[in-house]
Amino acid sequence: MSLVAVPFYQKRHKHFDQSYRNIQTRYLLDEYAARKHASTQSSTQKSFAQKSSAQKTSGQTSVGGTTCRLCAKRIKTSSEEEEHEDKKRYQSLVASYGEAKRERFLSELAQLEENVHLARSLARDKLDKYAIQHMVEDKLAWERHSFEERISRAPEILVRLRSHTVWEKMSVKLCFTVQGFPTPVVQWYKDGSLISQASEPGKYRIESMYGVHTLEINRANFDDTATYTAVATNVHGQVSTNAAVMVKRFRADEEPFFSVGLPIGCKYILSFLPLSSVIPYTHFDVQFLEKFGVTFKREGETVTLKCTLLVTPDLKRVQPRAEWYRDDVLVKESKWTKMFFGEGQASLSFSHLNKDDEGLYTLRIVSRGGVSDHSAFLFVRDADPLVTGAPGAPMDLKCYDANRDYVIVTWKPPNTTTESPVIGYFIDKCEVGTNNWVQCNDAPVKICKYPVTGLFEGRSYIFRVRAVNNAGISRPSRVSEAVAALDPVDLKRLQAIHLEGDKEIVIYQDDLEGDVQIPGPPTNVHASEISKTYVVLSWDPPVPRGKEPLMYFIEKSMVGSGSWQRVNAQTAVRSPRYAVFDLTEGKPYVFRVLSANKHGLSDPSEITSPIQAQDTIVVPSAPGRVLASRNTKTSVVVQWDRPKHEEDLLGYYVDCCVAGTNSWEPCNHKPIDYNRFVVHGLTTGEQYIFRVKAVNAVGTSENSQESDIIKVQAALTVPSHPYGITLLNCDGQSMTLGWKVPKFSGGAAILGYYIDKREAHHKNWHEVNSSPVKERIMKVEDLTEGSFYEFKIAATNLAGIGQPSDPSEHFKCEAWTMPEPGPAYDLTFCEVRNTSLVMLWKAPVYTGSSPITGYFVDHKEEHSEDWITVNETTTANRYLKVCDLQQGKTYVFRVRAVNSSGVGRPSDTSEPVLVEARPGTKEISAGVDEEGNIYLSFDCPEMTDASHFTWCKSYEEITDAEKFNIDTVGDHSKLYFMNPEKMDVGTYSVSVSDTDGVSSSFVMDEEELERLMALSNEIKNPTIPLKSELAYEIFDKGQVRFWLQAEHLSPDASYRFIINDREVSDSETHRIKCDKSTGIIEMVMDRFTIENEGTYTVQIHDGKAKNQSSLVLIGDAFKAVLEEAEFQRKEFLRKQGPHFAEYLHWDVTEECEVRLMCKVANTKKETVFKWVKDDVLYETETLPDLEKGLCELLIPKLSKKDQGEYKATLKDDRGQDVSILEIAGKVYEDMILAMSRVCGASASPLKILCTPEGIRLQCFMKYFTEEMKVNWYHKDAKIASSEHMRIGGSEEMAWLHICEPTEKDKGKYTFEIFDGKDNHQRTLDLSGQAFDDAFAEFQQLKAAAFAEKNRGKVIGGLPDVVTIMEGKTLNLTCTVFGNPDPEVVWFKNDNDIELSEHFSVKVEQSKYVSLTIKGVTSEDSGKYSINVKNKYGGEKIDVTVSVYKHGEKIPDVLPTQQAKPKLIPASTSAPAE
Repeated sequence: MSLVAVPFYQKRHKHFDQSYRNIQTRYLLDEYAARKHASTQSSTQKSFAQKSSAQKTSGQTSVGGTTCRLCAKRIKTSSEEEEHEDKKRYQSLVASYGEAKRERFLSELAQLEENVHLARSLARDKLDKYAIQHMVEDKLAWERHSFEERISRAPEILVRLRSHTVWEKMSVKLCFTVQGFPTPVVQWYKDGSLISQASEPGKYRIESMYGVHTLEINRANFDDTATYTAVATNVHGQVSTNAAVMVKRFRADEEPFFSVGLPIGCKYILSFLPLSSVIPYTHFDVQFLEKFGVTFKREGETVTLKCTLLVTPDLKRVQPRAEWYRDDVLVKESKWTKMFFGEGQASLSFSHLNKDDEGLYTLRIVSRGGVSDHSAFLFVRDADPLVTGAPGAPMDLKCYDANRDYVIVTWKPPNTTTESPVIGYFIDKCEVGTNNWVQCNDAPVKICKYPVTGLFEGRSYIFRVRAVNNAGISRPSRVSEAVAALDPVDLKRLQAIHLEGDKEIVIYQDDLEGDVQIPGPPTNVHASEISKTYVVLSWDPPVPRGKEPLMYFIEKSMVGSGSWQRVNAQTAVRSPRYAVFDLTEGKPYVFRVLSANKHGLSDPSEITSPIQAQDTIVVPSAPGRVLASRNTKTSVVVQWDRPKHEEDLLGYYVDCCVAGTNSWEPCNHKPIDYNRFVVHGLTTGEQYIFRVKAVNAVGTSENSQESDIIKVQAALTVPSHPYGITLLNCDGQSMTLGWKVPKFSGGAAILGYYIDKREAHHKNWHEVNSSPVKERIMKVEDLTEGSFYEFKIAATNLAGIGQPSDPSEHFKCEAWTMPEPGPAYDLTFCEVRNTSLVMLWKAPVYTGSSPITGYFVDHKEEHSEDWITVNETTTANRYLKVCDLQQGKTYVFRVRAVNSSGVGRPSDTSEPVLVEARPGTKEISAGVDEEGNIYLSFDCPEMTDASHFTWCKSYEEITDAEKFNIDTVGDHSKLYFMNPEKMDVGTYSVSVSDTDGVSSSFVMDEEELERLMALSNEIKNPTIPLKSELAYEIFDKGQVRFWLQAEHLSPDASYRFIINDREVSDSETHRIKCDKSTGIIEMVMDRFTIENEGTYTVQIHDGKAKNQSSLVLIGDAFKAVLEEAEFQRKEFLRKQGPHFAEYLHWDVTEECEVRLMCKVANTKKETVFKWVKDDVLYETETLPDLEKGLCELLIPKLSKKDQGEYKATLKDDRGQDVSILEIAGKVYEDMILAMSRVCGASASPLKILCTPEGIRLQCFMKYFTEEMKVNWYHKDAKIASSEHMRIGGSEEMAWLHICEPTEKDKGKYTFEIFDGKDNHQRTLDLSGQAFDDAFAEFQQLKAAAFAEKNRGKVIGGLPDVVTIMEGKTLNLTCTVFGNPDPEVVWFKNDNDIELSEHFSVKVEQSKYVSLTIKGVTSEDSGKYSINVKNKYGGEKIDVTVSVYKHGEKIPDVLPTQQAKPKLIPASTSAPAE
């Protein structure tokens, strides 16, 4: 196949060969050729030689063409050797193209007709054979005519001309592509004038090759700047395209021819940088393994530009030289930059970046073998300002014209795209060796140049500059190089004088001038620099000047004033330069200078010509037209015309803006010198606009006109070569080939493929197809069985035909007969993520003896030998998701098809795949649009013009237009479901061609589909959204309000209320209204009765949208509403008289009292309030104050006796009201819990009390009742009341009585009281000393109690006073007790009673004791005592006996009381007193 693109009409042209002839005709021609061979051989060779010469002349630029088989048939001979010579001679010819090929075809056809006529004269008996020949010719002519009519079309330009800007003496080539039939005729014009090659031989070269037409202008000069137009014409129409060519002349202040590297695409046109004079002698071969790319940094950061190199040979002592350049200027090491070269790498490091460092960096490796270089751009943007809105720092600070006390400082202004303009600059100086910065100017300088005066001779200084705008002051620039304040003329005044021999002495020229006292006047006084704010005067020192140090004084005079004014009266000037400030704007001045030394002052110098302070340069005009063109996926080439006034330009600033916004951002942060710039760092697929402004020392120009909108994507080129040529089938006569799509399409869709073939070990290639095939599979026929063939394939797009692939391996043309299937092919990968990928392939063309039943997929790591089968069982699908891969590893894959005969041969190994998700990987999203259509959406910013989206279901391309619709706009594609149903569930995927494997998938399961269908239904059948459904509300008077609220209602919205399927309208019984601003619709019913039970509905219509809401009030729901309405109505009537604003309720006070409370309202003086318990009036000490509205009743120490029904009643002439609270059941329990809460919070710590029975633990509280929920715990175990541990309490305390304690009763005891929510606990550790002390006290009390129990005592029967009349008998009887039986002794007046008939004592059963006094007399009056005692003790009881005589008044005696005993201790032997 030829490597040159053939015209489009030849790609579609059908090549006629001898197959149209029948057998008889071919036999006739063969016989005729054999007889006439000898006579025609010489004429044939001559004819071939003439044609070869003509074709060589007309097609000298062709590389190859299409072979016409009809012509090739005529030159075969019977001799194999001669045939080989003729074939070799024939193959040396190239197929013509265009009109020349058609003419040659017609001429050869005419020659064939002559030969046929000659054969007819020799074989007249075979006229019927000639009739067949005529029939074939007629058919050929008809087919050619119909084919030409079918492909006829007007000219169409596929690729248009592009503008160019070149330097003088460079060549420029203009190219464009056009198609049409008949072949269009192209003419070139320069500014409307036809270009003729003959008018200027060698100047223009016009070529047309396969539809691509070029105009080459050799050694362009300035006069070639023009607009060039190409016009293509045929019988069907005419089209044209034009482009501008600018030829620039070289000037010293412009960039020279190839003086700098200009970025183009992802590569750079490198400058012919000056070669170093010292080149390493050894020849080195240098290869760049890793290169630094375009870098983006910020001021103050660090960065290293590094390349990894392979240098051959690797010599330790001899190495090539590495040089770094920035914008064609050699970079040297400094405190800012460090270089390293060795160990296989070269690097340039920046310790502190400034915008001065921005530029195009080139690494050049120089050796005897030549120069190897690489370039990339370093962008340095401004650091964050010290003040928000302040400008960026100035840059490129330089000092020149330094003298004894004077230097000029220049700099470049910052880019202020996002800040307010710069209004001036401050210059600072610092003496080297100190850190004391001094501001040189009081007011901001408006231009980027300033003369600094007042320096001290012999000292060195560094400088910096700060920019100022309305927001504030910028960061300082990078400091300048150190500058010494010295007079450079001093060195010139040194003179060497040769003495005898080789000796010489160096003296000052002043030494030869003699004794000069007063110096002469300076000469050549002139203005070396003029600006609006100052004038710099320069002069030559006087001659002779003398040996003494010189000083200068400058005087000025306004023209016409006649008076002179000394400028530097206070400070003498030592340098022959001086900047004069404070000049009146617009007034001319003249100046003169006087020199002086210690001897005196010279005469004035000559007066200068009038000088006026004014700016000699102005702000540049805006640059011209800005053109933006595609470059790479992240960059754009921006070109512009230089401004009309470009004097003293410092460079250009380029700004960019995303289309549709007004947010401009700077593209470069340091002015660039050339008018072409590659803007990097753009977003792929985004649209941008560009503008440019020029910069000089005065300031920046106005912005240029904005460029056209351009989308960021790669430039259009020819596609790369296909790869992976595979043999898919062979039948012995033909081969079926498959191949993979090129990795790079060139930015345009691939139109087809051309296939070439050749037999193994043959040199010449033969094209298989003259027209491109669109499918990536082709059957190559007419092959020789048993021969080996190799193939190569080239792809074509709008830009042309790309490079062919590498030749395939040798395929043997041998029929496949194996029963197993052939190889699968076209292995592709998508959805590559960190641990998985999806693999797809196509079924084998050769299926073997039976259908294919499945596939095995194998993989292995790259460079590994062991294949691993992914699926244990065959998969029937032609895709498989491979999981559990290792992130960052590279794998290769293959597929093996299986049928009933076994596993077939494996596919070709795939290309290596890196298992790692691409940064910024996007996924498919599902949604519903505004019309309710369900879609899957995918965005791909990386796509190019050649990219297209392919949607698949189960990884099979979707072609069903009735079920799906694909809508692609730009880099956004959607797959719409036309009639979604349950059958649409499955896996959907999308892939984008001509990208770096951009793809994604989405699993549409039943749940997701149902969600989307529900959302779609909502959109297609719109409803008015409701903030709240239909609800009811009951007013204070018992009115019922039905209402709902919509999100939004338009003024045209309508509504209606329906009750029990009957619409109701606004009336007195149903008051209906709607507030459309808030969306509230309501209906109010004044009286709600039993008849209103049913269903309530509100229907709303608003345009196409509608909605309704219903409320069912039936049964219990209706009863609840009705009861509530009646209640509210009654409440309203109740509140017309005295009533309770708050019904009876209760709480518990801090004193643990239950307080009943209620609030009353609408009372008056006559209103009566009463408390009633169980229908009995409950008396209280004080009546409540009704004016305060609060009534209270306190119940102290609540107990069960307080249970009952409590009422509070209000009554007057307006009516009465009652509030009832029943203290019982749950209410009573809640009160107890509330009291428990107060008591539990105030409970005291546990205390120990010892008793004769044991040890008692008790907790004091404000109130305790056994109804409170209390628990006791011993060692966290709950204690149940028992004989051993008794639980109880009193109103003041709760206690735990441990009877007869033992060692087991030691431990921690916890008292817990529960208040319904919280547990209140008190603990006590009864162990150790606490237990011992308590136990000892218990023992004592127990012993005392035992003694008390068994001692002698009088149980009862004796009064304390006895009154008796004389003569009576007194019997004092009592019962005594004691164990053992006590001893009983009677006393009278503490003396023993002597027993007699008058006094007798009787003891019965050891417990009944009596003292009898017979015949009582007055002497028997006195105190009688009984003493009862045993070993445990006893007691004594006194009885007073009073005797009165008969007839006397009975004495007044207090009521008789039982006599009180007096204890007698066990140790006391005497009676107790």
